[in-house]
Amino acid sequence: MTKSKEVVESTPAPKIHSSAWLLILLGGGAVGFYVLFLLLSFLLKLAPEPIGSRADLFIEGARTTLNLTLVSGVLGLLVGVLVGLAKLSKKIWLRYPADFFIWLLRGTPLLVQILFAYYALPMLVPSLRLEEFSACVIALALNVGAYNAEVIRAGIQAIHKGQTEASLSLGLTKFQTLRFVVLPQALLIVVPPLVNNIVALLKDSSLASAIGLLELTLAGNRISAETFLPVPVLTTVAIVYLSLTTSVTIFTHFLERRLK
Repeated sequence: MTKSKEVVESTPAPKIHSSAWLLILLGGGAVGFYVLFLLLSFLLKLAPEPIGSRADLFIEGARTTLNLTLVSGVLGLLVGVLVGLAKLSKKIWLRYPADFFIWLLRGTPLLVQILFAYYALPMLVPSLRLEEFSACVIALALNVGAYNAEVIRAGIQAIHKGQTEASLSLGLTKFQTLRFVVLPQALLIVVPPLVNNIVALLKDSSLASAIGLLELTLAGNRISAETFLPVPVLTTVAIVYLSLTTSVTIFTHFLERRLK
């Protein structure tokens, strides 16, 4: 009896798989942002005029801002990985276009890129019809992808070449070495700068107001122009932005800790 008890006590508790942890984090993040919007809506409706009666417009703008950030951030991460790997390639036909892409996107203003995606891109591709949200997603994703590419390139180069050589000598292919050895370690290095890019992306999404997308900044501008009370309106806009950036930072902090 004692022996069986010792066996039971010495049996390690089952560990949660990494993919399950990721789903838990994503689910927790979704619930957290839902609660945040409920709280913001409640508090804004309690605020004095001209905020209280226009709380729904603030919330609609904040929701658009968050959706724009999340969609552009995910696409920008994929762009960053592909362009970063292409920049490290020994093939000229991959490396030179990657260098040009980074040079172009980092060397021109984001506002110009948004205006180009909305006004000029449909003229260059007549079959392409972009709404305001889609045009902003394309511009923001490509822009943040250029910055992510340099971060990911630096993270991959920080991994000692001996690990790649050892993996290849053990029989792994180049793709397997990149996927199972290099990228997981590089991810730990590049998470903090990638988080900074996401927070910057959330704030840069305010430029979407230039093409009439009703995000948080444009919502504040409309209310300010309607009421002629810019101080309380812009203060509220700043507070909502702070709430969003703080929530994103907290979520990514938990994600970074889990990855470590």
